[in-house]
Amino acid sequence: MKASEGAGGAEQLEEARVEAWLDEHPAFVGDYFMRKASRKRRRCYPQVVDSWLLAHAVPQSVVQATSPCPAADQAGGASGSAGGGGSSASSSSMLAAAHSLSSSSSSLNGGSSSGAGANISPPMRKISACEFDRGSPLRPIVQTSFDGTPTFLTLPAAAENQSGVPGAPGSTGLVRPKRRSRQELQALNERELIFELVKDICNELDIRLLCHKILQNVTVITDADRCSLFLVHGDRDSPSGRCLVSQLFDVSCRSTLDQVRYEEVRVPWGSGIVGYVAQSKEAVNIPDCYNDSRFNKSIDLRTGYRTRCMLCMPIFDRDGEVIGVAQVINKKGKNEHDVFNSNDEKVFSEYLQFCGLVLRNAQLYERSELENKRNQVLLDLARMVFEEQSTIEQVVYRIMTHMQSLLECERCQVLLVDHETRTAFHRVFDLEAKDALREDVATCTSPYEGRFPINTGITGSVVATGQILNIPDAYKDDRFDPKVDEGSSFRHKSILCIPIYNANRLVLGVAQLINKLNGEPFNKNDEQLLEAFAIFCGLGIQNTQMYEKVVKAMAKQRVTLEVLSYHASAPLEEALKLSECVLPSMQSLRLQEYKFNDFSLDDDGMLKACLRIFLELDFLNRFHIEYLVLCRWLLSVKKNYRKVSYHNWRHAFNVGQMMFSILTNTKLHEVLGDLETFGLIVACLCHDLDHRGTNNSFQIKSSSPLAQLYSTSTMEHHHFDQCVMILNSQGNQILSHVSPEEYTTIIRVVEEAILATDLAVYFRKRGQFFKLVENDEYQWANCDHRELLRNMLMTACDIGAITKPWEVQRVVADLVTMEFFQQGDMEKKELNLQPIDMMNREKKDQLPAMQLGFIDSICLPLYRSFSALNDRLYPLLEGVELNRMEWKRLADAHAASVNGDRSDSDDADARKKT
Repeated sequence: MKASEGAGGAEQLEEARVEAWLDEHPAFVGDYFMRKASRKRRRCYPQVVDSWLLAHAVPQSVVQATSPCPAADQAGGASGSAGGGGSSASSSSMLAAAHSLSSSSSSLNGGSSSGAGANISPPMRKISACEFDRGSPLRPIVQTSFDGTPTFLTLPAAAENQSGVPGAPGSTGLVRPKRRSRQELQALNERELIFELVKDICNELDIRLLCHKILQNVTVITDADRCSLFLVHGDRDSPSGRCLVSQLFDVSCRSTLDQVRYEEVRVPWGSGIVGYVAQSKEAVNIPDCYNDSRFNKSIDLRTGYRTRCMLCMPIFDRDGEVIGVAQVINKKGKNEHDVFNSNDEKVFSEYLQFCGLVLRNAQLYERSELENKRNQVLLDLARMVFEEQSTIEQVVYRIMTHMQSLLECERCQVLLVDHETRTAFHRVFDLEAKDALREDVATCTSPYEGRFPINTGITGSVVATGQILNIPDAYKDDRFDPKVDEGSSFRHKSILCIPIYNANRLVLGVAQLINKLNGEPFNKNDEQLLEAFAIFCGLGIQNTQMYEKVVKAMAKQRVTLEVLSYHASAPLEEALKLSECVLPSMQSLRLQEYKFNDFSLDDDGMLKACLRIFLELDFLNRFHIEYLVLCRWLLSVKKNYRKVSYHNWRHAFNVGQMMFSILTNTKLHEVLGDLETFGLIVACLCHDLDHRGTNNSFQIKSSSPLAQLYSTSTMEHHHFDQCVMILNSQGNQILSHVSPEEYTTIIRVVEEAILATDLAVYFRKRGQFFKLVENDEYQWANCDHRELLRNMLMTACDIGAITKPWEVQRVVADLVTMEFFQQGDMEKKELNLQPIDMMNREKKDQLPAMQLGFIDSICLPLYRSFSALNDRLYPLLEGVELNRMEWKRLADAHAASVNGDRSDSDDADARKKT
């Protein structure tokens, strides 16, 4: 056995004995650990605590599965005490600390705790604040900008003199050593000259100033007239992406840094003399440049300077990798034909060895400064994202504007995934650089609402794979759809698309940047910066979505409490009483007549008429509805209408009667089928449930809970929700015996029909319906055509009072006007707003003129189209035209009286003057 092996064996034996002794004396181990272990790295001891925590960190699930119950802990403590004297206290406390820290760590990563405070303990940190205590104090992390807001960015004034590094950019307060003159340098021998020139550059960290010093020193040692320096740019593992970029070009011995022409010249890797030197790692000494095929004569033509001879050498770092190329031109001497000799090559090469080390240090310093700046930018972007998170629109708009500014692109898009189906993008935000100059820039926060497929194109690929896509030429990528550029002056060139994740790594959407402003494709730095920024974007969007859910839930709760406090389901006794009533016939009620008198029935009569409609359409047999349940449902619907002037139970019944008369007289109920006909009748009776006598505009102006709950068609969504609530209430479930498929269809028809009573929806869809009727292109087998028909029928029935005899029409108009004026009074009193004319009580004399406008813009086009669709609907058009004549007569009379008053007033003024 060798001596070294014997010594090693003895050492191992001694360690085994020590470990055995420590196992037998756990109290000493605990005490020694508490006294000696440290989180700081000391001269004699490593970072014991952090190392132990990292080595023993376990997942939360393992901790929960293996952690003993309290009884077991107590039993273990007793056993330890008996077996090891007083050792149990210290060792068990260490184990408890380890368990607590491990639990806390996994909890932060998504684990859950079983009880309050179960995992509350200091988290396991990979670094502590004491690590930053080395040397002088660092720059402040948070500073105050000129407008008083906190920022993570280093301000220009604060950056000066704070680097503390000699030669660093910004260290203007440090005194630079005086450089020797050219004559003094030339008087030195070769060894002294190299040493002096190395001293001149060794402390310089500003790359541009360093390159200027290197080139000026090179002119001294080689006696060259001009020189240039090129630095390598690009990824080392990708030669096709590498190039050489001129840092300084055509520097002479007398030129200052400010005088040097700084124009970026890019030389492809392996191209020309400079590219060849970088690729081959070999020096090139050319006595006659114009006889060398690699020489580019165009530069001489552009600058007016003639290049005779050239010496070009690579600059290496300590790993032997080329980081740049130095080039000297035209040897200065007694003879103009002098060229660079072997001694110039030797001195030049020796000096460049030192230059390579200094350049690498300067590049590393510049990179660290750039990374520090990038981190500051990301911190500031994170502050911006989390600063205001009230709505998705605001957060995404802030994200897009900062993305566009940071990465300097023409267009930015954020597409959010529908979190319910995860099969489509349901909101698409789009912002162009020129949008910032628009006066209505606030409208840019509104997204495109709709459904865009998630499984196609570039964005779909990013969502599916979770990978970043950097496409330099969109038209050369098969995933790009050129149709998006059709009909637009905008053209996609380069695209950078990245997924946006939430905290659980679920894709919330994608961010897509299009066309860099400089015309270049997006590079690796753009990818890295956007990837880091996307993390904060995902957290910001997730937080805002959670906040919006909370706001909606609270608004819905307030609405529900308000509704429940006012409404209740109809009592069973009332339903029993109604079910025992004898129902009049359809003929005696005149339910099929278009000229049905809206005020001919009382409340009980309207309920009986509704029952008769259900019986005539055979809904009870077709959908297996219990008669008592139907009676109670009708009573509950009636009870959920408020006692407002017009939008009350009577209006709901009249709309249902109009729908019944249209469907039965035209046989359209046979076209639509039982399910859709049933859905339309239910929708008519429920289309204004819980109407408050105020419209959608008032809900938005007053910021009511309903407006927070529904952003569009506010009241119509509420009416539908109330309808569903009653349908699902105990004792009112008239759909309880239909199949799931039929239930889905009926509810869909009811929802579409109730939402169609919003005139905004009518204006959006009527053009398509009018075109179908005018061109005789409708196909009732087409689901979209039938939906259009149902929507237009709902509007025709909702405003059907305009087709009734004049006596009925005038009363209805007065009731509507009364309700409008009440809303106008509320706007004046509660909101301090000036109402529009139709709701302004002071404009009541203009009612006939406003009715004419209503008839001409809304009613006549609709009923003309229905009359063309089916000649049995002509009486409706005729009723509108007769009522228009009456309103025209009143409007003319009012205009004549106004003109007469003006004439009398003018006559009186004339008499006064005479």
